[in-house]
Amino acid sequence: MSFSVVMIGAGNLATHLAMALKATGNQVVQVYSQTAASAAALAEKTGAGWTTSPAAIIRDAQIYFLAVKDSAMLPVLRESGLSGQLLVHCAGSVPMTVLHGFSDQVGVLYPLQTFSKNREVNFRTIPVFIEAATPDVETILREVASQLSETVVNASSEQRQALHLAAVFACNFVSHFYAVAEELCAANHLSFDYLKPLIRETARKIETISPFEAQTGPAVRFDRNVMDTHLAALGKFPGFQNLYETVSQSIFDLHQKK
Repeated sequence: MSFSVVMIGAGNLATHLAMALKATGNQVVQVYSQTAASAAALAEKTGAGWTTSPAAIIRDAQIYFLAVKDSAMLPVLRESGLSGQLLVHCAGSVPMTVLHGFSDQVGVLYPLQTFSKNREVNFRTIPVFIEAATPDVETILREVASQLSETVVNASSEQRQALHLAAVFACNFVSHFYAVAEELCAANHLSFDYLKPLIRETARKIETISPFEAQTGPAVRFDRNVMDTHLAALGKFPGFQNLYETVSQSIFDLHQKK
């Protein structure tokens, strides 16, 4: 079954979701974004109309996906005047209940992945978590999610928030550590590429053993000699020194507990 959808948002997630919806036979009829260039770019890719005015969002689509930043969700809905439509937000840490004042037909469709506009992803491999206010909405969301992904899971707002928090540690913080490593390499005229085999093996290990079992390094055994040497080498980067000490202590504490 195919649906007519409005994509409210034109960022990284909205772009990938809209393209995946189109690829699975659904019709993206309109794109909204605050920025005309972003709205027009996604509209061109999906064959949709576009607008930068919430009040100009059409009223007769079957599903309205909200894929804007969390703080923009409610202001856009208030300005749009949408009421009674099937509203589905895609945020990890926003409860479904925020939509209740606008419609009885509300839900969540949350793809657990990091998205960048210019990097292709295979949506079929992305776990999609759904939540619905009514059985009818759940039926529709499961239909759409199953078109998009091989893994569709019902999750409460509390579970989804926990997933989003875990994802911050597993993705956002790890990406920051890569950036720190890149800066340290650059400061010593070394290529970050030298670390890529290590990064790949670290990621591969957790396919077969738990992250806890995969942990190595001086912090596990709290090797003070090695750690003090590292801290001294970070003398030019006091912010990184604090990060090193905090994370090392956390690693040690976790392994002491178990």
